[in-house]
Amino acid sequence: MKLVQKPEQFDVLVAPNLYGDIISDLCAGLVGGLGFAPSANIGDSTRIYEAVHGSAPDIAGQDKANPSAILMAFAMMLNDLGETDKAAKLNAAILAQVEEGKVVTRRHRRHRGNEGVYPGGYCTTVT
Repeated sequence: MKLVQKPEQFDVLVAPNLYGDIISDLCAGLVGGLGFAPSANIGDSTRIYEAVHGSAPDIAGQDKANPSAILMAFAMMLNDLGETDKAAKLNAAILAQVEEGKVVTRRHRRHRGNEGVYPGGYCTTVT
């Protein structure tokens, strides 16, 4: 309950894969949905960056999929590679696009104008 009410209290959450998946989906709701949830799986010698929702082939062509998460995951990778200026530009472009509201998914058109609908941070799963 505290994770939803006061997520700023948590810096890192460590959980087994199943619970990590559930928590990442829950947290995605705090930042605008799964379409705004990038993920980084970080190991000792390997890192994988992806959208929490995966490639979402089941909703392709239905005006539901949101590519922002994979672009945000790419920005996370750029940051980790030391390309912080490029990562910042990419993140700023994503946020500007959503704020403009001309090209957004149906879900965000429906909520346009409501505070807290658009991304204010990241929900990252580290396994």
